Amino acid sequence: MSSLIVEGGHRLKGTITPQGAKNEALEIICATLLTPEKVTVCNIPDIADIRNLISLLEDLGVRTEHIDSHTVSFEASSINLSYMNTEEFRKKAQSMRGSVMIVGPLLARFGKAILPKPGGDKIGRRRLDTHFLGWQKLGAKFDYESEDKCYHITAPGGLKGCYMLLDEASVTGTANIIMAAVLAQGTTTIYNAACEPYIQQLCKMLSRMGAKIEGIGSNLLTIHGVKELGGTSHKMLPDMIEVGSFIGVAAMTGSDITLKNVGISDLGIMPDAFSRLGVDIIIEGDDIRVNQKSIYEIETFMDGSIMTFADAPWPGLSPDLLSIFLVVATQAKGSVLIHQKMFESRLFFVDKLIDMGASIILCDPHRAAVIGSGKFNSLHATNMVSPDIRAGIAMLIAALGAKGTSRIQNINQIDRGYEKIDERLNCLGAKILRSED
Repeated sequence: MSSLIVEGGHRLKGTITPQGAKNEALEIICATLLTPEKVTVCNIPDIADIRNLISLLEDLGVRTEHIDSHTVSFEASSINLSYMNTEEFRKKAQSMRGSVMIVGPLLARFGKAILPKPGGDKIGRRRLDTHFLGWQKLGAKFDYESEDKCYHITAPGGLKGCYMLLDEASVTGTANIIMAAVLAQGTTTIYNAACEPYIQQLCKMLSRMGAKIEGIGSNLLTIHGVKELGGTSHKMLPDMIEVGSFIGVAAMTGSDITLKNVGISDLGIMPDAFSRLGVDIIIEGDDIRVNQKSIYEIETFMDGSIMTFADAPWPGLSPDLLSIFLVVATQAKGSVLIHQKMFESRLFFVDKLIDMGASIILCDPHRAAVIGSGKFNSLHATNMVSPDIRAGIAMLIAALGAKGTSRIQNINQIDRGYEKIDERLNCLGAKILRSED
């Protein structure tokens, strides 16, 4: 098990550029299964989850060409559907949650797919009902095989367009249904669709491939099915979660850091939310500069009540950001309530922050009250184990702002979402050592 050994208390300085968006990459790479023609994708993050997904597609028969470390071309002209019946496929698909994204394209183009229970972060139940209900409305049939513990999904009569009201504005659910609907017969109307920038990116790419999609950027999508799609090229947006992570690093360490090419128009209310936490953010074109301050002071609501940060559908805060807001709040002056609505186990890592000296009350699995210390380096070092990607980066941010040297184990969880995070932060003046235990 690999570890990061972090010497905290150092102020950082310099410029950093966020990687391509992980969550967008999961959708876009799977969408290449919709056409036999070549699709070239650039600004792909070189991280474990994406490498594993590309490997899975290669095993399915997709021909790839790695043009450089962040650009790959995909050609899905000879798909080996029988590979899905192998134990190797089941093990690979179970190891990553992103594997669920291949089902929509395979159903649309070939009329069948197999879905083992996917893996990913251990942050409580992450239901797939939105995906399943959407495919069923399009005409898919489900059989659960207890022997191989897989869902066998087929569309014997082909997928047919329909009207559907999604039970929740699930980003991955919306993406999967869109990819199934673009090749369905007739017209599909999706109401309560997620409209995050990554969904907009997917729709724009599919439109360039020949799909007919109306309402891009809204929660009402109308998709007129076409018989086939062609090739295209696509560039990923910057990863908004990494943007938020680097703002959190700068805030936690009291540093001057400039984030280059962040995609300002696709960050939603994130910059304003950090400002309400007291962080001094200056937007310069498509860059963000975080200025060093003596301390951060959390705002209160206009009626004087405690500030609350909660996840919400776009353009609200992503649930992936709340762990970062929670950690930064430990250094700020004032109190804040963090309300993680989506995942019931994502806040359980706060016990380690409490061990480090943070004043946090875990109200229930979804809410934590943070009483900020009002000073930098108020936390002290400790040993931690990363349970998931977002808790892992929050622990790293806490360690960077703490007194002493911390060790974070199980950092393969962080590597799943962040490209060479230790090397990139060390270039800004951090002192992080990677250790193979």
